Amino acid sequence: MLNSKYQACIQACSNCALVCENCAASCLREEDVKMMAGCITLDRDCADLCALAAVLMTRDSALAKEMCRICAQACRACAEECAKYQADHCRACADACRKCAEECEKMAA
Repeated sequence: MLNSKYQACIQACSNCALVCENCAASCLREEDVKMMAGCITLDRDCADLCALAAVLMTRDSALAKEMCRICAQACRACAEECAKYQADHCRACADACRKCAEECEKMAA
């Protein structure tokens, strides 16, 4: 069972990690991949940070709050970048990143 104290944040981070991975993979299939380079980079960074934040919260690590602060920063940056594009995968990613940032900010407070 997930650590119930952090359940909403763990779920937001886990979902965001998957949505970011999907966005990066989808961006790689876009016609102008070079144009999507910034999006792909942020997607991958955000996915990794979200996954790590979820793991640290699950084990109730003393570093979980600090990781969530960093995760929220990455999510905000990724959401801003993805919002520049009209592709459905970018829009979905921006939404997931915003939700995750909100949960991480609450958790880190």
